[in-house]
This record gives sequence, C-alpha cells and structure tokens, in this order.
Amino acid sequence: MRVSVVLCEHTLDRYADLREAAESVFAQSYDDVELVLVSDGNEAVYRKMVDDWGDRDDTVIHCNDENVGLLRSRNTGAELASGELVAFLDDDAVADPEWLERLVDAYERHDVPAVGGPMTPAWVAGKPEFLPAEFYWLVGVTHKGFAEGEGEVRNTFGSNIAFERAVFLDLGGFQENIGGRQGDKNLQGGETELCARMKTRYGHGVYFVPDAEVAHKVFDYRTDPRWLCNRAFWQGYSKRGMEKFVPGSGGEEGDFLGKLLFSFVPERLAGLVRSPSLARAEQLVFLLLLTGLVGLGYLYGVVKWR
Repeated sequence: MRVSVVLCEHTLDRYADLREAAESVFAQSYDDVELVLVSDGNEAVYRKMVDDWGDRDDTVIHCNDENVGLLRSRNTGAELASGELVAFLDDDAVADPEWLERLVDAYERHDVPAVGGPMTPAWVAGKPEFLPAEFYWLVGVTHKGFAEGEGEVRNTFGSNIAFERAVFLDLGGFQENIGGRQGDKNLQGGETELCARMKTRYGHGVYFVPDAEVAHKVFDYRTDPRWLCNRAFWQGYSKRGMEKFVPGSGGEEGDFLGKLLFSFVPERLAGLVRSPSLARAEQLVFLLLLTGLVGLGYLYGVVKWR
C-alpha cells in the first residue's frame, strides 16, 4: 500500500528545515512512500524543490498560482497524491524512521479512516524549565494527559496525522478559512474541524499510535514567556471558536481541564511540599497563569460569538 506524505512551504526562510523534514520522509523504513511537495505561491521555493528532488520518481512537486494558505495547500497535495493513505508533515518537523510503518500497521489492524501519533519536543534553544508538560500543546508538542495509550482520540496534531485518501477527499479536505495565513489568524484547528466531520460521517475519530513519533522543532521565540502567555490567550479564544462552529468538539478540552484541576495541580502541589525547588515552584505558578489566560481567551470568544 502506498503512503503519500504532503509537505508544504511558502518561504525560503524555512527551506533548510523543509529539507530536513523531506529527508526524514525519504529515510522511512516503510517501502512504498510518495512525497508530495507544495510550494504555496513561491516560485523560488518551487525551483529549489525541483533542483533538490525533481529527478526522483517517488516525488511530486507543485507550485500554487498564488499564496492560498496552509490548509488549501494541504488539500491540493492530497488531490495530487496517489497513495491510499495520505499523511501530513510540517516544515519544522522531523519524522522518526519508523513513523509511517507504525501508522500503516495501526491503520490496517484496526480498519480506521485515520491514524496519528504524538509530537515530541526538539528544543532548538534548550528546554524551558518553567514550562509545565501539561502545556506543551502551546508549542505544538503532545502534552501530559493527552491520551491513555493507544486508542481513538478526537484528533492529533496536523503534523502527525494520516487519512485514508478516499475519506479525506469525500469530506472535502480541510475547511480552508480556519486559521493559517487565510481567514481568522487567531482561530486554529483545521484538523479539529475536519476530524469532527469525519466522526459524524464515519463514526470514527483518529486512532492514536503512541510510538509513531514526529519531532517538532521548538524555536527560541516559542519559549519566551510573553509569547507563551499570548499564545495561551488566543488558544482559549480558538477553543471557544471551535465549540461554536463545530458543535461537540470541546469534549477533550473539558476532560483535560478536569485532569488539570483535580489531578495535575494537586500532584504538583504535593510534589512541591515533599521536595521544594525553584523549578517546581515556577512550573506550578506558570501552570496556573497559563490556565487563567486560556480561560480569559475562552471568555473573550464567548463574548464575540454570543
């Protein structure tokens, strides 16, 4: 069975990272892999793609006529793909060599329309000691408490998710006006919206495969406390937006909030009492601060979308 991996780029500034992401696809242990590269309206990026990989039989390269945003570019890549399964990877990600092999194994064993795995952190500027693992999702990394092992979840991150191509096309792909460089830039959740529609039509969410890992590069600006606080507010806003536009999509966030308040916070308080340290105290304070900011962003969304 062929697997197509869609990888999009819109700027030369990220081309070195794109190359590393692409090479991680070519290094997969799974045999039948096709890489679909989409330049989002940037001819210079397209020419470099052709120079680097244009002679490969396992690669499709396309350039959009104009910049249309990530979600439409992903849809175009899926349309151009020839694989039964179409996976998505971002330009700041590096796939584990056994990533696709593990996704395909779960897809075939469980007869599901979509599979996905965790995003692990690749700290470019070093790990921020103050950032609690419960909020790694702010930097595009799978957080503590996300899932209890292998099994169905609503959705995984958009840089580690794969759909049966026929299902993806039947659903019409990603809704292109959600987030990214087009539409409301503060409204994120293209994969959330798509997977909610998939659940409604096909009765399944995404089957989570814990060992199908993709590393996400966490650049230095993403570890700035001010950036993280701003991100937390707008993520709260976005989560309210998803609830408004995708009814029933907020269940996992509610479950996570319950774990956060009634399990993780008490655990951290007990740990701080047992073994006091500055790092433990900073993480607890930042956990409470980020929780509050997400709540404020959510309330802003409630007011906006009354």
